[in-house]
Amino acid sequence: MDKLITMAVEAMSHAYAPYSGFHVGAALLCADGSVYTGCNIENASYGGTNCAERTAFFKAVSEGHRQFTALALCGGMGGQIRDFCPPCGICRQVMREFCNDDFPIHLLGPEGQVRTLTLGQLLPGSFNADSLG
Repeated sequence: MDKLITMAVEAMSHAYAPYSGFHVGAALLCADGSVYTGCNIENASYGGTNCAERTAFFKAVSEGHRQFTALALCGGMGGQIRDFCPPCGICRQVMREFCNDDFPIHLLGPEGQVRTLTLGQLLPGSFNADSLG
């Protein structure tokens, strides 16, 4: 988990956040042991912005990965971690497309502490492929 956290912090340094100033980094561990990182990439139209978590997931999926083991996530204004940074609703839904309720999400706190939550805790009663019948 330490390596995953370190990679998320490094990814945060690549964030493009000229509008909000809020930098986020993510590191996604695939079932085969490979790791894909992502940062948030803002856009002047705001709707074109992509979160760090989705960047990591989309990079991995575009390379053929569909099985994931864990995600590490950190963020803060100006790239300074001042609190835990949970994923937004859209990112939670993207995770739900590929991950089960027990998928762990490791959030990095301001003093290096880690809070681990599962996707099921963050997105209870979620809509998924089974919902389509």
